[in-house]
Amino acid sequence: MKINAERKAEYEFSIGYRATHWIRAITIAVLIVSGLYIAYVFQSANINDEPVLFLQAKWRFVHLVAGFIMIGAIIFKSYLFVFDKLSRRELVSILDFINPKIWIDQIKFYLFIGDHPQLKGVYNPLQFIAYIIFYAVAFLISITGLILYVHVYHNGLGGLLYEPLREIEVAMGGLANVRAIHHICMNIIIFFVCVHVYMAVFNAIKGKNGAIDAIISGYKFPAKD
Repeated sequence: MKINAERKAEYEFSIGYRATHWIRAITIAVLIVSGLYIAYVFQSANINDEPVLFLQAKWRFVHLVAGFIMIGAIIFKSYLFVFDKLSRRELVSILDFINPKIWIDQIKFYLFIGDHPQLKGVYNPLQFIAYIIFYAVAFLISITGLILYVHVYHNGLGGLLYEPLREIEVAMGGLANVRAIHHICMNIIIFFVCVHVYMAVFNAIKGKNGAIDAIISGYKFPAKD
């Protein structure tokens, strides 16, 4: 098999995409750790009779700050997906998603029985549907997180959102169900992150086109035709 070593730099991800990606990555890690602590207290400082440690309150503060940062990043990323010219290839991925031939070729690539298909967009069909599911879950975990937030903070933003979010809370079956859905969404995101990292490394090694480099520098290096 002849290997074509010639490569060309191709700008794939804008600075906005890369920034929101790493912001989400960091905040998700912080949210997982802080969320687990809030739900299941697994550490404490030295035992003290005086109520001055406030560890739960500190972890809750970290969780809230990271949560609002992630919500902001998701909103901004959604805006880029629809309106940013540099992110247009993400939107074009819809064409690959609805193309049955691309689906077949992509699955063959993952099964080591075919080459990677030529894509019009950035994402292959499996990536595209995975990201759709991720953003749906991210939206749901954000909504449930805000519902839990307004039951603790009743002024300012909490007071503003309380009434409209109460309607959603009732539709979900009450606060206990909201909390359960919030935790289920977290578990789905943990699973997604593990699969995402594995597939990113898999594609980078098998494709040999600098796929992981693109999320850092913005450029990948596909072989010339």
